[in-house]
Amino acid sequence: MIFTLKAKPFHFKQFTIHQDRCALKVGTDGVLLGAWANCSKATSILDIGSGTGVISLMIAQRSTAKITAIEIDQEAAEQSAENFRGSVWKERLDVLHTSIQQYTDIKDVKKFDLIVSNPPFYSIQKETNQRSIARSEQQLNLAELFSLVEVLLEPSGSFCVIFPSSRAKELLKTAAKVQLFPNKICNVKGNPCSEVKRMLVEFQFNSKSYEESLLVIEEERHNYTEDYEALLKDYLTIF
Repeated sequence: MIFTLKAKPFHFKQFTIHQDRCALKVGTDGVLLGAWANCSKATSILDIGSGTGVISLMIAQRSTAKITAIEIDQEAAEQSAENFRGSVWKERLDVLHTSIQQYTDIKDVKKFDLIVSNPPFYSIQKETNQRSIARSEQQLNLAELFSLVEVLLEPSGSFCVIFPSSRAKELLKTAAKVQLFPNKICNVKGNPCSEVKRMLVEFQFNSKSYEESLLVIEEERHNYTEDYEALLKDYLTIF
């Protein structure tokens, strides 16, 4: 897995992520979502909670879409902007320092073909440091996220998210309240013997059925599976 705790730049094959000003560094969840989300038909994409900007940049690499990133934390928003400016896709990338709630309140707010989010998913915590706030639902909970996506997503669009499998029922039930249903689900395991810890889900309005798959990251420590390599070979320098 790719859990990076130090503030050193993270080098991908076609871009670099500077992360010294962000509470949350480049990690497996964001990298998986950035590579997995289907952006082949999207012309307008929204990234809710951009952090370092890694998901937006990964999607920019394999699309021609205009991408808008929303980030509530000023330091992270500025770092996203820095990383965007350093990429060859800078003309198609924009970051706004605001909350998704404030953005959605804009009169005649535009709708998007694709929305992606690696949302905060820990229960609300008492801590007030930057990292704990970014990781918890203190500023954006699941129900609120889906109510905002309902407003911002084109009727034929897709919403892609990564979330703990332990909250799968809650995720799907909350989405169904705004008529968003899974079109694809990918369950993620660290290794063949571990439990499923994450789920990648593509939601669409009124989807009637979905395909389900399993992604195992490692056969054993630092021995990555063929599926994981196939997903990330265009991004990670280890492949």
